[in-house]
Amino acid sequence: MSSTSSDAPELRPPITETTFVATASGEDDPPAPIKGVRRLLGWIIPANFAIFVIWGAVPGILLPHQIELLYPDPKQKVATFAIIATVGALCALVAQPIAGQISDRTRSKYGRRAPWILVGALAGGLALTGLAFANSFVGILIAWCLVQVGYNIAQGPLSAVLPDRVPVARRGTFAALSGIGLMAGALGGQVVGSLLFNSMVAGYIFFAVFALIVLGLFVAFNPDHPSTNFAREPFRFGDFISTFWVNPVKHPDFFWAFTGRLLLYTGYFGVTGYQLYILSDYLGVKEPNTVIPLLGIIGLVGTIVATIISGPLSDKVGRRKPFVFGSSVVMGVALALPWVWPNFTSWLIMTAIIGFGFGMFQAVDTALMSQVLPSAKSFAKDLGVVNIAATLPQTFAPGIAGAIVLAFGYAALFPIGIVLSILGAICVWFIKATK
Repeated sequence: MSSTSSDAPELRPPITETTFVATASGEDDPPAPIKGVRRLLGWIIPANFAIFVIWGAVPGILLPHQIELLYPDPKQKVATFAIIATVGALCALVAQPIAGQISDRTRSKYGRRAPWILVGALAGGLALTGLAFANSFVGILIAWCLVQVGYNIAQGPLSAVLPDRVPVARRGTFAALSGIGLMAGALGGQVVGSLLFNSMVAGYIFFAVFALIVLGLFVAFNPDHPSTNFAREPFRFGDFISTFWVNPVKHPDFFWAFTGRLLLYTGYFGVTGYQLYILSDYLGVKEPNTVIPLLGIIGLVGTIVATIISGPLSDKVGRRKPFVFGSSVVMGVALALPWVWPNFTSWLIMTAIIGFGFGMFQAVDTALMSQVLPSAKSFAKDLGVVNIAATLPQTFAPGIAGAIVLAFGYAALFPIGIVLSILGAICVWFIKATK
């Protein structure tokens, strides 16, 4: 019996550099990178490290110490840090999706992402240098906001490299390596920041120069396909406003992935964002800057072990959700330790466990998110929206956590973090596009 046209499989022309942006979604393989995937896999580690070492060292160590020098009073330093951290993260919240949308629409012989990675690295470095010499509340606030804007201009387009250039079957591995760079930077930044605790100016300038060099090398050694042949779409103000919105009815998987990440990050940053003050004012560590390098190394080991195992394993078994769910549960359990056992030993153990859980999460959640993106036309914008789930907690968590600390003490942060982590895990099970 001959088949009718309705029985024939749907034929789709092969995706090329030109048609990818017009036709693909997050579940499609992109055109092969110019220099190959293997080189990209190696370079994403230092690229992410260069940005996240700043996020580990500055808001976690150097910035609260800079504020502490201006405002020695315990309550005043908490309130001041909450204000500066909240406003700065709000700037990041706005900057990254806008930068992502601009890079989506960029047409150049260097591709859509490279120009903005370099612009962001340069702008962030200049702002970080300005922060080094700020000596007032207003000066620190303005400089920190500019730092957030600059490096998020680079970070948004950098995150789009995953769906832009990496085939679906290797995204778990890429996300694992990306997660190693991210967490090595975040935790390594705590170590380096502690070593530069009493040399803030040198520290700020070092991070600025380091990030500019590494991101410049990333762009040079990983050239992208030119985007000059991509169709130009007219600018519409409505599209610009939609930068901050992906319809949860049309894209429910995207909504659940976003919400899960939002809840988990809020629980995580609500506690770890106050590490310096928790160590000194809650756990009684007299010189917290001396123990933070040890904590950073312990967390880094747990993170690297989890990342190396989880990312490639998720590729092998073809499943993402069990790993993301498990990581959320692990992090919730870790946060219970300092709550029921408030001493430095419990914080050490928590650091190792939460590092393992967060490493598992970062390794697999990034790959999961890349597979629920609606369209290649807006990968960077949509990833910017995704990253709101990471930056929004940093926007509101310091202020909310600061209010909780002032009202109920540091102990109240832990049960809230536990509940949010578990709720984040539950959201993942509602995603249908990936297992």
